[in-house]
Amino acid sequence: MSDREGYGELRVVPAAGGRELADWRAVHNAIVPTAELSDDEVRERAGRNRLDVAYLGGVAVGCSTVRPPDGETPAATVIARILPGYRGRGFGTVLYERGLAHAGTLGGDGVETVVLASNEAGLRFARARGFAEVERYVLPGDTIPFVTLRLA
Repeated sequence: MSDREGYGELRVVPAAGGRELADWRAVHNAIVPTAELSDDEVRERAGRNRLDVAYLGGVAVGCSTVRPPDGETPAATVIARILPGYRGRGFGTVLYERGLAHAGTLGGDGVETVVLASNEAGLRFARARGFAEVERYVLPGDTIPFVTLRLA
């Protein structure tokens, strides 16, 4: 897969530069408002994870994260996020499949995803692709749990 790959009208690019990192952050923070990230936090994540941004025309409509396995989580983690107004058009599937392909190159013990419990569409999306819930946790100071799901 190339770094810039088109999917019909959708274009997915690595969040490697200033604009892409800002767009990745904007989508992430819109979908996960309980755990908003700063510019510095996004740059740090980009140094250890694969971050992609999905554009429809010139508009960022989604983003994804692929975290490699580590000492805390032996599975690769694939998270696809699509802004609500752009859901149901296959864009999440594009990001998910791209992330899953990359996760396959990382080794590890399976694949997981993480979804904010209040994101019912995200939970449906994950479950429709064979993920099953394994854990719920709440970040310090938050009230809405995150749901960890594992690909069965």
